[in-house]
Amino acid sequence: MLIQSTSSNVPQVLYTAAQVRQLDALTIAQTEGGGYALMRLAGRAAFRHLLRHFPEAASIAVFCGGGNNGGDGYVIAEMAKQIGKAVRVIALSNPEKLKGEAAEAWQNASESGIVAEMPELSLIKEILNDCDVVVDAMLGTGLTGHVREDYAGVIDVINLSGKPVLAVDIPSGLSADTGMMLGATVKAVITSTFIGIKRGLLTGQSADVVGDLWFDDLGVSDDVFGCVLSSVTRSNFAESRTLLPTRDRTAHKGQCGHVLVVGGDSGFGGAVLMASEAACRSGAGLVSCATIPSHIGPGLARVPEVMFREVAHRQTLEEMLTSASVVALGPGLGSGPWGQMCFQTALQYCQQYNMPLVVDADGLNILAANHLQLPEMTVLTPHLGEAARLLGCSVQDVMADRFASAETLAEKYQATVVLKGAGTLVAASGNGNTRINVVAEHGNPGMAAGGMGDVLTGMVASMIAQGMDSFNAACLAVSWHASSADMAAAKTGEPGLTATDVIAGLGDAWKQAVTLQEAGRE
Repeated sequence: MLIQSTSSNVPQVLYTAAQVRQLDALTIAQTEGGGYALMRLAGRAAFRHLLRHFPEAASIAVFCGGGNNGGDGYVIAEMAKQIGKAVRVIALSNPEKLKGEAAEAWQNASESGIVAEMPELSLIKEILNDCDVVVDAMLGTGLTGHVREDYAGVIDVINLSGKPVLAVDIPSGLSADTGMMLGATVKAVITSTFIGIKRGLLTGQSADVVGDLWFDDLGVSDDVFGCVLSSVTRSNFAESRTLLPTRDRTAHKGQCGHVLVVGGDSGFGGAVLMASEAACRSGAGLVSCATIPSHIGPGLARVPEVMFREVAHRQTLEEMLTSASVVALGPGLGSGPWGQMCFQTALQYCQQYNMPLVVDADGLNILAANHLQLPEMTVLTPHLGEAARLLGCSVQDVMADRFASAETLAEKYQATVVLKGAGTLVAASGNGNTRINVVAEHGNPGMAAGGMGDVLTGMVASMIAQGMDSFNAACLAVSWHASSADMAAAKTGEPGLTATDVIAGLGDAWKQAVTLQEAGRE
């Protein structure tokens, strides 16, 4: 999801709904005219976004709830009427009972000639048929429980109408904290959000309902943002790419790290091969692969740069481990005797010598069944099912709050955790604090295909091999992986996207990011 801004820049820090309320309160204390003046700024920003995207819209239907989000809607309705738009306002709560800034917004809208209607669903359908665009100002960020039945019915009618929707601050029904739909949820084409970016807009189910995300900080001062601290940030490829250490002109392969990929039991050679090739394509100086004999020939034919070796006994793997600088453990590993032997051998060696370790796929399943101490520099890369097994809960429990799940995993295993999915989270625990990074500006549904995780595992290991710490390595690998997938999907179409397409496009994605960054400096 590309975040666009009408302010000078887009902040990296993300906030919960409660934290944004703190920002609001601090800003109101500094704003001449108080809360209503701030509400008008928010309404004006959303209205600008509406005009930018729907300049030809002659008629607007504004749906207003009973809180400050509804107040924003009344401001928008007033502004639309002032420039000659045909405006219908549908109130889901009696505007005469509004309080505070929302009541003031309604009063001014009413004085400008706005009439608030409270029609039955059948009439709402007719209103929607006659409008060009819908403004959703119903529930806002304060929603914590399930959407009430009366609101749900209206939301369903809006979604079925097929009319484009601009959501004010957040689509009604979406949790600002978790990104989960709390029942019926408005599917917006554009979401106009203010002051602080709510973290739920970038992960969970948000990608299905937020549409294009536009941000305006409303001129809030840096001093205000400095008063509300958050451990959750976002990144994109252009930002995280700069964290990779620059190579000297005299660099040689021995200075760029040695990745050892361990896996590929019978029938799963593709997984270990893709992880190995991805490690090569993302910059590792050397890549070795410990696997079974039947995968060596095909592996060498596809990626001759990788040093494939048959591992039948513990001693052979121990010999390979002595020359590695990071281990990628799990792609196609299986849970049989061979996979168990490889897992135990690699883990024990990494523990003894504190070698960085990236664990994925079957390695995660073995770890879940045998909770073991991990080396300090460990990265776990679970999808939802693997995360549930690691936490001993259901997939629904993990999805209910991805932030809490990622944080709990990081604390439980004292590792960096990549919780995969739309709006992938990278969490790292240390010194009593957990950092969480949301990587959301790249990626597409075509990535829901086999092998994508194996590619990511090889890339994370490669970033660590080249000198990055585990947290930043994971952030860069996730964003680069997703950016390459977007470029590949632009060529193949999302349905035809494969993991090997992503590997093939890594170089082009990197070059594009460099070009864009250099263009931005001009």
